[in-house]
Amino acid sequence: MNAAAITDPERLWSAQEVLMRPSPVPAAAGVYGWHFKEAPHADLAVGSLLYVGIAPRHMANRTSTQNLRKRVRYHYRGNAAGSTLRLTLGCLLGLELRRVGSGKRMTFGRAGEAALSQWMAENARVCWIEQNEPWTMESELISQLDLPLNLDQNRHNTFHDRLKELRAQARQRARELPISA
Repeated sequence: MNAAAITDPERLWSAQEVLMRPSPVPAAAGVYGWHFKEAPHADLAVGSLLYVGIAPRHMANRTSTQNLRKRVRYHYRGNAAGSTLRLTLGCLLGLELRRVGSGKRMTFGRAGEAALSQWMAENARVCWIEQNEPWTMESELISQLDLPLNLDQNRHNTFHDRLKELRAQARQRARELPISA
């Protein structure tokens, strides 16, 4: 496992670089790591790796069709319904989560998602490593590193319960509010 490519990368990529065409992010399987210039919460370290993710996601009976390029680009410009990283960051930054559409999906609404994208453009930097079976490396990284924004497989992290509670509170508030247009 070459964890240094994620924990101490030679290069970190900005939203502007990742979203340009052609994108520097490979359309391949792999692991990505998110580093932040400004921490999204006062209890988190500035300038450090806080989250790792993978593409494709490995499930019991199939593998998703995602790749590094699709996943990383989505995190930078998507919404909280399709990105657990965006959901987490928005909750930590105090954005209001709302039910949208039929009421089953939750996002931060147009303004909130735009504010989150702007915050990420200013503060979030990403790196990646191509890996044929990224789920193996993800598990190793989560078990060995302090990755406070990862919830899955990360109950041992000191920030886990606080983050889980913040996200649960945001979802509960969203359920109590009317569906947003």
